[in-house]
Amino acid sequence: MPTIAIVGRPNVGKSTLFNRLTGRRTALVSDMPGLTRDRREGDADIGGHTIEVVDTAGLEEADRGSIADRMRAQSEAAIRDADAIAFVFDARAGVTPADKAFARIARASGRPVVLVANKCEGKAGTEGFYDAYALGLGEPVAISAEHGEGLAELESELLNALGMKPIVKARRKRRSEEPETEPEAAPVEDDEGEAEDPGKPIRVAIVGRPNAGKSTLVNAILGEERMITGPEPGLTRDSISSDLTWQGRAIKLFDTAGLRRKARIDEFAEKLAASDAVRAIRFAEVVVLLVDAERPFEQQDLTIGNMIIEEGRALVIAVNKWDLVEDKQAKLKDLKETVAETFAEVAGVSVVTISAASGRNLDKLMKAVLDAHAVWSRRISTADINRWLAVAVSRHSPPQSKGRRIRIRYMTQPSARPPTFIAFCSQPGGIPESYLRYLKNSLREVFGLSGTPIRINLRKGANPYADK
Repeated sequence: MPTIAIVGRPNVGKSTLFNRLTGRRTALVSDMPGLTRDRREGDADIGGHTIEVVDTAGLEEADRGSIADRMRAQSEAAIRDADAIAFVFDARAGVTPADKAFARIARASGRPVVLVANKCEGKAGTEGFYDAYALGLGEPVAISAEHGEGLAELESELLNALGMKPIVKARRKRRSEEPETEPEAAPVEDDEGEAEDPGKPIRVAIVGRPNAGKSTLVNAILGEERMITGPEPGLTRDSISSDLTWQGRAIKLFDTAGLRRKARIDEFAEKLAASDAVRAIRFAEVVVLLVDAERPFEQQDLTIGNMIIEEGRALVIAVNKWDLVEDKQAKLKDLKETVAETFAEVAGVSVVTISAASGRNLDKLMKAVLDAHAVWSRRISTADINRWLAVAVSRHSPPQSKGRRIRIRYMTQPSARPPTFIAFCSQPGGIPESYLRYLKNSLREVFGLSGTPIRINLRKGANPYADK
């Protein structure tokens, strides 16, 4: 797949253009310069072709080893890997010395460059437009990424830079003209109404407090310096996705910003990053909660863990910086006891000790992720559920409600991800939470549903399949 890198100095509208081309509001956008720090990749339909577009951090001069210097290194890596470059400048501000400095980098890359004059809407947008000829990158394409103006011409220029032509869609045949062919087998519908695709990547989000080592872990799994890392907390702002294959299984891995208590979040950029991380949890299938072995399970770790459980995601706990722990056996025992007490609702959740810096136990972590996804997606036949139900009720019947006996007549699993069950009973409102916990724990033990949320919904009525 051809790749286009969007580059330029900070706050010229690169992320806004990225969102326009990909058709999704995935990149964080703000008037604050330097909001983007890591590379973000997305697929765009340009002239009928699927093209990978890369949003980059703003190029700027910086001291060696600083955050800005690491951001620049990521942008330069994107330029090296790209097939073409979209060099964006602010037409309202005109060409600055920083634009000239980084235009030289773009020219030196040897990649074809499309010069993009952004923010050209209105009269003010023409003031610095003609200054761009001094960059030596050819004629600029006038656009407004925010308002969607000039994108057709830009897409045409991008295709020219890639040596590609637009694909003209063929006229759709009338029904009478269509040849008679054997219809394809209908895809199997999964529990949430989507077509089940074995090749579809498993969405895995890495979450935790700031400076727990999330970006270092993602880099270790990918085997490359894909994310900016360092001792400074809060380096990651966007939830960045990366594709990989682990033991033949496609995975989409999301690095997220560190989550702190709301009361301690006062910077606008961090608020945006925190909301992006929460959204990543909601759209993930498996969430790895990364905790620091030196300060494990502080209140914020527990809050994040409970959020994951409430969202019904599969949970894996990774304890990072394990190489710094002295009495490992005693520490691991304490950690597992804390997990068992705190996350009783997902009893049996995997706890994996790792070192993201050295790559220790990454294979165990990824195995735990795949196992958690399999359990989270498990379906149980109705016959097996009701055989289990008869035994569970005979061992421990529901307590009476208002002097009347509660009957649980039938149970079925309408959906997985997470495993969700419906119990048809005589008095749904009379069953206490303690008895539902008993049923969940019994389901977990009998059907091997360790470490995943289980939901039981109560309905009034008899067996709906009794007459079928």
